[in-house]
Amino acid sequence: MQAVNQALFHRGPDGSGEFRDEHVHLAMRRLSIIDLNGGWQPLYNEDKSISLVCNGEVYNHVELREMLAAKGHRFHTHSDCEMIAHLYEEYGLDFVHHLRGMYGFAMWDSKKRRLIIGRDRMGEKPIYLLERETADGPQIVFASEMKALIASGMVKFELDPVAVNEFMHYSYVPEPRTAIKGVRKLPAANILIVDVDPWKVEQVCYWRMEDAPPVMGDPPTLIREELERVSELIIRSDVPVGVALSGGLDSSAIAALAASKYPGTMHAFSVGYPGRPRQDERAMAKALADHLKMPFHEIEISDTDLIETFAERQFFRDDPIADISGNGYYAVSKLARQHRVPVLLQGHGLDELDWGYHWAREAARLSILKNEGRLGVLGELRKLLPDGLSRNDLLRYAMMMGGKLHGWNRILPNLKARPEQLLSYDLENVYKQGEYATRHLYTDKFHKMLAGTDASDILCVPRPWKDIPNIITRLQCEIYLLENGIAQGDRLSMASSIELRLPLVDYKLVELFIGLRKSYPDHELGHKAWFKAAIKDVLPQWVMNRPKRGFTPPVTDWTRSMRDRYAQALESGYLVQGGFFKPEVVRTMVRAESRFSAWPQLFYRALVLEFWCREMSARCANSRTVLGIESSPNIDPLSLAATAV
Repeated sequence: MQAVNQALFHRGPDGSGEFRDEHVHLAMRRLSIIDLNGGWQPLYNEDKSISLVCNGEVYNHVELREMLAAKGHRFHTHSDCEMIAHLYEEYGLDFVHHLRGMYGFAMWDSKKRRLIIGRDRMGEKPIYLLERETADGPQIVFASEMKALIASGMVKFELDPVAVNEFMHYSYVPEPRTAIKGVRKLPAANILIVDVDPWKVEQVCYWRMEDAPPVMGDPPTLIREELERVSELIIRSDVPVGVALSGGLDSSAIAALAASKYPGTMHAFSVGYPGRPRQDERAMAKALADHLKMPFHEIEISDTDLIETFAERQFFRDDPIADISGNGYYAVSKLARQHRVPVLLQGHGLDELDWGYHWAREAARLSILKNEGRLGVLGELRKLLPDGLSRNDLLRYAMMMGGKLHGWNRILPNLKARPEQLLSYDLENVYKQGEYATRHLYTDKFHKMLAGTDASDILCVPRPWKDIPNIITRLQCEIYLLENGIAQGDRLSMASSIELRLPLVDYKLVELFIGLRKSYPDHELGHKAWFKAAIKDVLPQWVMNRPKRGFTPPVTDWTRSMRDRYAQALESGYLVQGGFFKPEVVRTMVRAESRFSAWPQLFYRALVLEFWCREMSARCANSRTVLGIESSPNIDPLSLAATAV
């Protein structure tokens, strides 16, 4: 357990704690945010029959403490997480419905000999699971990060072929799957209940966003009220809080709302690039910071920085995630740590909730036509056509087509799409590039491994489709937001011991958007229409009228630099030797430069997976090949359940 907990040192450099009983061994690392002197874990109820370790924050802990105190509960600390133990004592398994925040926890009930593992509704905090049979009976090992499970010595490195295919289509591996066979994620909004005598494991989903009741009222007014409330909760901290600020609307709104309620001086952190290319947003971010009277800090990422730390970032990401913009989040988190600001607010989530992506609005429109039987062949072909006649649209179209006529090979499969498959993320160029890879890059051996599976499986929803816009929203949140934005945000911030808070994925705000959409369909209103109306008096017009922004890097230049440095590593690497990719096609891929080709984007995706394999396999006990030769780790026979958070 010491090795497992030490592997999570970056998530909690301020201290550690452990609890051990006959059947369970719990450990944690602490990043001190609330109750700096008294909030050490494990945490307990009054008679210490309930023991808790928790990673994250319970934002409504003040209100919960008042409620529980009125019911006679006594507290040992001022920690926000202690509320979880008392809520369980008071409400049993219904305790989780009272929590508002981000959390991954493990709680041992010594009277019932029961372990409860839980994760917050939107999945801001992770839980990885390894279930195994040992000579002494079943065992569950779990942790906040994959690298901690690997440190246990119980994980052999064997790539999951289905996960590899999903990664090439999405640029990440959607949960609950991971890239390593045998390791899975506890899904967001789930609790795992483990009774040890007799052994019984039950997984329960306690929240679904689509179950939110319809909401009546003026959408911008109600959204603004909830944003004000979230802004009050999200800044609760006994240490400094800052904001990751780009030139975009989302982070700008969070900065303005949170700073107006913050009792101290909130600092802003941003990233730029040498020579200040068009992607550099520091000037816009600084202009808003000056307007809000926020101290502003900036950092530059050079091509050299990107290349030299590339392998390190794949390890810190924990999952293979090929979002090149994550390098900016990583740099901003390091900058905040240097300035001793251990809590950062960030603007993830609004694009998924309020139609920030054109493909999502188009997916809702086309899926409604499909549901009504009015899509037809022309509608399916529409998935392959550019959105308009602009230069960028034509470039994206040419890139998707591979610069040749190969792209037309996808038409027949699309026409044969299953009836239960919604038009969703498969409209995105990232997914279309994955389809291109399937037909040209994969070996026959890899195709056989994938028999009976398809990357679109997670886009299939049983009919009848009663609320298509909200189904599309859910898919965006469960797939793209969770595994790309939230996952890499958590890992890359925690790599610098920074707690990342995402006000726009607060579950009450999510339920409000879903409930309003049930009453007032909004998918044809345009880009973030409700949100813009809700904050129209929060930001100056020169911010409100800007185009969509994030920490967008100079992708073309970075991809070229990566190819120049690491092409050979991919040509002779794990993915070729393991029989996944054709070596002759990889040689073509690493040399392709044209923007009219899909290969540069697929090259970066494959390179991320290659280096992730190298970093993770090197740390797996006795791992020798990418195909996963059995290892024989030493197992503690006393631990039927173990965790580190």
